[in-house]
Amino acid sequence: MSISSIPGKGNKVNFPSLKSTFVRYGFVVVFVCFFLFFAAWNPVFVQAQNLTNIFEASSILLILALGMTLVVATGGIDLSVGIALDFGAAFSVVAMKSYGMDWWSASMIGIAGGSLVGMLNAALVVGLKISPFLATLSTFFIGSSVQRIFTNGGGPISYRRMPIEYRNLAQGEIYGIPTEIVIAAVVAIIYFIILERSIWGRQIHAMGMQRSASIVAGLRVNKLLITCFIAASATCAIAGLLAASNLRMFTPLAGFAYLLDAIAAVFIGAALHPRGRPNIPGTVAGVLFLGMVANGLNLMGLNFNTKDALSGIILVSALALAVAQRKMR
Repeated sequence: MSISSIPGKGNKVNFPSLKSTFVRYGFVVVFVCFFLFFAAWNPVFVQAQNLTNIFEASSILLILALGMTLVVATGGIDLSVGIALDFGAAFSVVAMKSYGMDWWSASMIGIAGGSLVGMLNAALVVGLKISPFLATLSTFFIGSSVQRIFTNGGGPISYRRMPIEYRNLAQGEIYGIPTEIVIAAVVAIIYFIILERSIWGRQIHAMGMQRSASIVAGLRVNKLLITCFIAASATCAIAGLLAASNLRMFTPLAGFAYLLDAIAAVFIGAALHPRGRPNIPGTVAGVLFLGMVANGLNLMGLNFNTKDALSGIILVSALALAVAQRKMR
């Protein structure tokens, strides 16, 4: 045996570099550190009921972020996801309260109402060739104005006598699991199968990475864009149903509160992907991270302003970490 073959003599023993470890596990380490910190600060954090609360509180944001993920995967962005949520809530509540529809028909009306937002986005992006950012921003302003006009300035539409089946969308349980969590999980699984395991999903990713090459390859890019915008808005309308069910009312512009968190979750998840692509597991991880931070800061008993400031710092730090991982990768 030659000396060069003995570890420590001629050859260097190969250990995983700090850089590769950071690239692969950096966000996981941060996630675990925050989890342990909150658990040490307040033992209530790790109790089963509180963990369930985190999942339940993250359900609406997750559904919204899944719709956002679909659009971002095409190479665009959707700033009107909150409007689709609002329309889903408004159409369903008005259908039940003013027209006496049953809860199932009203829910379908709500999803159809949210889909109108996607149709408008598709018309602006595909028909008028406006960039997704400007098109969906325009839809946001139009949808916001429509809500204010319809509610005479932004007043909520309360419906305390809504059917029990509709209320159970957010307040019921299925085999002991909150219905909100079940619905969000089902939507996430469907999105995972479609976007990560289907031919349609591969076409969407191909269009998002190389649109010109996709056109040359014969993909019907415009049809894909139209379908994605409508599907994303319909998904966000489902989140609107849950919001209206939980509050027993439609609150104008309530969806705007979820917009920035949805964008953050999608881009955190994309940075975790080996090729920096939007993906469903990454989006789920981003949503759970945001939900964990929000819950943990609440348990710390911080005042409103301090909690918001810390949430912003943590969010910026998480995004910076994700971007650093993406660049190093």
